[in-house]
Amino acid sequence: MTFEQQKRIIALRQTLRRSKKLDALLITRPENRRYLSGFTAHDGQLTESSGALLISKDRLILLTDSRYELQAREEATGYKVIISGQGLPRTLGSLARRYGICRLGFESHYLLVSAYERLSRLSALKLISTRGIVEKIRAQKTEEELKNIEESIRLNEAVFSKINRILKPGMTEKEIAFEIEGLTRRMGAEDVSFEPIVASGPNAAKPHATPTARPIREGEPIIIDMGARLNGYCSDMTRTLWLGKPSAKFKKIYQTVRKAQVTAIASLKTGLKAREADKVARAIISKAGYGQAFGHSLGHGVGLAVHEGPTLSPRSKDTLKAGMVVTVEPGIYIPGWGGVRLENMVVIEDHGCRVLNNDETFYDFQS
Repeated sequence: MTFEQQKRIIALRQTLRRSKKLDALLITRPENRRYLSGFTAHDGQLTESSGALLISKDRLILLTDSRYELQAREEATGYKVIISGQGLPRTLGSLARRYGICRLGFESHYLLVSAYERLSRLSALKLISTRGIVEKIRAQKTEEELKNIEESIRLNEAVFSKINRILKPGMTEKEIAFEIEGLTRRMGAEDVSFEPIVASGPNAAKPHATPTARPIREGEPIIIDMGARLNGYCSDMTRTLWLGKPSAKFKKIYQTVRKAQVTAIASLKTGLKAREADKVARAIISKAGYGQAFGHSLGHGVGLAVHEGPTLSPRSKDTLKAGMVVTVEPGIYIPGWGGVRLENMVVIEDHGCRVLNNDETFYDFQS
């Protein structure tokens, strides 16, 4: 077990000690499982799990099945690995009786209702819903985590640079997306951090468009939103491109989005309410007459998950703290025409923030 993992477990156990409601916590979210144990196995789909952690004030247990036994013993050092051949509910019931666990916390946002129903039949256990206990610890990154994130960003930017050089009219959105995925893996990433978004022309009015067989053309916006996963950590970047001579409409919208992004980044600092950052960007876009065309939040946290806390949205209750890594990605979307979104990642510092991206693929229409 690494020193960082030990510190994370200490922080989690301090939370458990402060809470008189919990004897132990069941960890089922894959990112939380990896963060606390180093166990890197993936869950194939929502209904399949490669394992769960059971953490009490004096026990560290990894529950898995025979498919992952060797990997679990190699990676989750410091944990007692138990093969739950009879299924998770029965194994948990047995462990609860053995170790005197009566009140078990579970991750309410990452446990299927069917699993909850099976667990609730265990008379020895009282299930306590929890939310965000581990995520709050994960939100502030260590120097080692920041290094991993920056390496992921550098790789992602290198892939984008290659893609930008080969873009030409006639290439389809799907073709470009497939090339991004292939290059990302060939250049050393574990995987893409999400399926790339390539949206051209009217499709660029859909913030999370699915790439289609539509060919890209001159004289229309092209949104490329892409990310890599390296050493477990994610990157996320969006650029909007235009082939040929930019139109006046594109210039105006692009300048507005870029101004909103730069101004919002300048406002970020420790202690700022996350919703205030969103307000800064939204005010600029609204003043330009496009308030209704900016429907999503300004940004989100990035780490082991490509979308995690904090959230920079009008409804956010988060307060920014040093070490948090967030995206800043304002956008304007016009049905029938297209859209513009620009996204960089930053780390919050005591007296401001630091942009983590080196890529400067931005148009300067003022000069």
